[in-house]
Amino acid sequence: MAVTVQQIADATGVSRGTVDRALNNRGRVDPEVAERIRRTAEEMGYVKKPRKTNGKRKSCRIGIVTQLAGASFMREINRGIREAAEELRDRDVEVLVRESLSVDEKEQVDAIEELRKEGIDGLAVMPVDAESVREKINELIDDGIPVVTFNSDIVGTRRRCFVGMDNVKSGRTAAGLMKMLTGGQGKVLVITGYFTNHVNISRLAGFVEEIKASCPGIEIVGVQGSFDDAAEVEKIVVNTMRTIPDLDGILQVSGGQEGIRAAFEALGVEKRPHVIIYDQTPKNEKVLREDVADFLIDQNGYVQGYRPPHILADIIQKNQFPEQEQILTDITIRTKYNL
Repeated sequence: MAVTVQQIADATGVSRGTVDRALNNRGRVDPEVAERIRRTAEEMGYVKKPRKTNGKRKSCRIGIVTQLAGASFMREINRGIREAAEELRDRDVEVLVRESLSVDEKEQVDAIEELRKEGIDGLAVMPVDAESVREKINELIDDGIPVVTFNSDIVGTRRRCFVGMDNVKSGRTAAGLMKMLTGGQGKVLVITGYFTNHVNISRLAGFVEEIKASCPGIEIVGVQGSFDDAAEVEKIVVNTMRTIPDLDGILQVSGGQEGIRAAFEALGVEKRPHVIIYDQTPKNEKVLREDVADFLIDQNGYVQGYRPPHILADIIQKNQFPEQEQILTDITIRTKYNL
């Protein structure tokens, strides 16, 4: 049986995209890593397939629209997008990315319209949950442009599929973890990022729903928006703990988690509340390792960035559609012991 690129990736501990770039001499790979990949491929008996040049596969353009570009969780999503774009280049697929720092519906609608004018054949979008965005997505679909949502979803559209975490279920997971930490009793603060962000709303809904159902002894003392800003998170925690010094738990469903550490330091707390955060990023790993938080829930952002461009390329070039309407990534629970 022929050796595959995935087998080489598994053997060398790198991604398929890195193996592909190393074997095809397309740069952006550390020379030592590239040499190790080529040596492993040769030892495994890998034979490069000749590129098809029969012209049957049409070239295409895929647009990608993101939001919250400055948020730490976007690091892994962007890595997935970059690697997918590199791999799809060999299929004559051009990936055009538009990023937004905020959750602004007009900015997102304008970005989608800009991409349409540039002649995209498909769109992957992290949608803002707003009527104008919903209308714009359906407008593209009416024009024959397939749409895939990722990370966040939006109801009332005819998008092909959604790639991301079941955020309601992850909120329920957070509730279960908080019940374990507190023994099902106490006062808990919830910090979200933007109340207009579908991901934040879904996590919050799942958490509240499960707390009410199985933890009647837990009181949610507040739900506050931080705009994913660490300084705002610090202010929220400091003000809450000065008012409620016996706070038992904090759930933060979005970015700016390092603000929790700053708040504890400013207050000089000897025994901190139990803390649950989201997204495995270098900053959040440090928060876990330094015992500022107990649990981290990760959503596998890399897959969320990597899969949509491939799905759209398959729809456009092969007329091959995803079998599932929702392609869900794992809900991964991290502690400082299993990072």
